[in-house]
Amino acid sequence: MTTPAGTPALADSPPGKDSLPAAGPRPSRVVAVVGPPNSGKSTLFNRLTGLRQKVANFPGVTVEQHLGKLKLEDAAEVDIIDLPGVYSLSPRSEDEQVTHDVLMGRMPGVPRPDTILLILDVTNLGRHLVLAAPILALGLPTLIVLNMADELEKRGGDVDPESLALRLGVPVALISAASGEGYETVLQFLRGRIGVPRPMDLLPALTDLPRCRAWAASLGEAAKYQAPAPPLWTHRLDTVFLHPVAGPLVFLVVVVAVFQTIFTAATPLMDLIDRAVGASGAWLGAVLPAGVLRQLLVEGVWAGVGSVIVFLPQILLLFLFIGILEDSGYLARAALIADRTMAKAGLQGKSFIPLLSAYACAVPAIMATRVIENKRDRIATILIAPFMTCSARLPVYTLIIAAFLPERPLVGPFLGTRAAALLGLYLLGFVAAVVTARALKSSVLQSEKTPFVLEMPPYRMPTLRGLGLRLLDRAKIFLHRAGTVILVTSIVLWALAHVPLKDGAAPRIADSFAGTIGRVVEPVIAPLGFNWKIGIGLVSSIAAREVIVGTLGTIYGMEGDAHSKGLQEALRHDLTPAGAVALLVFFAFAMQCMSTIAVVRRETGGWTWPILQFSYMSILAWVGAFVAFRVVTALMG
Repeated sequence: MTTPAGTPALADSPPGKDSLPAAGPRPSRVVAVVGPPNSGKSTLFNRLTGLRQKVANFPGVTVEQHLGKLKLEDAAEVDIIDLPGVYSLSPRSEDEQVTHDVLMGRMPGVPRPDTILLILDVTNLGRHLVLAAPILALGLPTLIVLNMADELEKRGGDVDPESLALRLGVPVALISAASGEGYETVLQFLRGRIGVPRPMDLLPALTDLPRCRAWAASLGEAAKYQAPAPPLWTHRLDTVFLHPVAGPLVFLVVVVAVFQTIFTAATPLMDLIDRAVGASGAWLGAVLPAGVLRQLLVEGVWAGVGSVIVFLPQILLLFLFIGILEDSGYLARAALIADRTMAKAGLQGKSFIPLLSAYACAVPAIMATRVIENKRDRIATILIAPFMTCSARLPVYTLIIAAFLPERPLVGPFLGTRAAALLGLYLLGFVAAVVTARALKSSVLQSEKTPFVLEMPPYRMPTLRGLGLRLLDRAKIFLHRAGTVILVTSIVLWALAHVPLKDGAAPRIADSFAGTIGRVVEPVIAPLGFNWKIGIGLVSSIAAREVIVGTLGTIYGMEGDAHSKGLQEALRHDLTPAGAVALLVFFAFAMQCMSTIAVVRRETGGWTWPILQFSYMSILAWVGAFVAFRVVTALMG
């Protein structure tokens, strides 16, 4: 196999009238990373930018843009944009429209890229080369990156990058973004040191898709392309994972294993963080002089924010498993299996991917619905996405489960009572989503069924670098929320709990403004087994679900319970077991997240759908909690 280092077309050559202009260093240089889905685009982006990247939204739309910076030793810093994966530049969905607009220079607030890295999966070259025609027609300096070189060689395939480069008239690099093979060639291109003659052949008409495909096929033959053998293990594993009976059973086993590990493996780290938070709070209280500042920091900030940070190991474990399943290629199979269930709810398999991402957070999940072309299917998916148990619910669930449910084995060491309870809550949210979707799709959002087409990537071994960057990104997001939303809420709650002053001193919490808020809502929530303290938590959790943990930590911290007894023991004094079950059910259904409400309004173009969604989920949460409280109370005699 020809390697990048030995490819004459990639040798250094000065630009001339018959070559691409050198992409010299410029302070405002912008490089776009483009490619089809599952081509390894994000892997190369992560290798180029490392930790110097961030996620934001493109102006005016909810599509995410991944921005990073690369510092070349002999050039100015370049900005790199990882664009949404596309198969063509004829946009049908919002993410395809974004890629099209950015490359055409029509995206407000985003400069048009002056260099393109076109990432193609070399093991699927015949299909992916179709994207080369419209990209090269843009006339921008372009490097075609044939990724998965190691996999091509392993499976007996071959390609001649030199021949392909001469035919296309742009440099071609054969690399493995995962291992770093050929990575230096990409850097050489970005330094402006690689050029090749202009192409001799005209590009096919961009609107003529059959001609584009024929052109791509002919390129695969000038390039001496030998398609790799089908991945043996992919075929063998798919006979099990895609089996109509074995497939769902395997998926169930995987899910159970994830939840059991979340409870068992995270416990030592959670205990360590809990002790660190308690020790640091005690140290802070000892070194600071008595006064308002010490009370604010110890009772408000440390008790509130610290109560939430304890759950970071569980959240990172959840995202580690999601990352492994996604990067290995298994989640694509899960989407295909779920297509049958989605069809029964009136949805399509494409809805599964956004709903799956909702287990991390409903906000990006709602953004991910842009891949659904049918507008009614998209709105239905948006409306049910918050029922999926997001990571913000995880601290609430684990806190209450650990406080009221002893850990006992159910299926030996493979499944305990706490993991089973957590799995049941996830299932409860999923059932609510399916029932709601069915009601919507059989009434106001009825539409024709559209076919579900999904490219199945081969199974691959996830890289430690990719998983590490994913976990670091999620930890930053979690800690940012802890340091902003939860911090502000804790400070405001502490302030409300210290006014109005009585004889120059702070009142009891029950007599404070915070207590007044709790007592105002107490009549509404009393039938659910909740008191005024839980009421304060429910009101504050409208900002974000996990805020209730920080709120309760602040309340009990001011009462002395959070440090003397622990948050779990303090909860057992204010909640009966029936009330605890009701609180879990309430959070399984309620839409306690202002960010989600804002994104739904933005996605649906108005307030009608988010108001209906919030009202429906709130009523369902109250009714579900009421029924749970009554049933458990009756069962306990």
